[in-house]
Amino acid sequence: MASRYSKFKILDNDSDYYAPLRKSRGLRNIQHFETPILHHPGVLTRAVIKSETYMWKYGDRLYNLAHQYYGNAEFWWIIAWYNGYPTEASIRNGAIIEIPLSLEEVTVALGL
Repeated sequence: MASRYSKFKILDNDSDYYAPLRKSRGLRNIQHFETPILHHPGVLTRAVIKSETYMWKYGDRLYNLAHQYYGNAEFWWIIAWYNGYPTEASIRNGAIIEIPLSLEEVTVALGL
């Protein structure tokens, strides 16, 4: 699977905010990816995406679930965003979350 940033432009940032960093590194500008805008999938989109229901319990970690379902812990953010939780601390024990099973389908639904 390609990087989640492969569709985004690389921007040259020469703002004053980064002046000390540029100076310390001897750079004229700093390049970074444009900020992606993610979308929350609507009801109809969620109905099409196959997912598995999971009950959150004490000790669970999003990165562990991502590793279990996707084989890569780096995709923890997909489960978090899909369920509308910014962090693990926001998920209460006993909460029901949905784990989308297809990375391709869910990244399209999120606008990536």
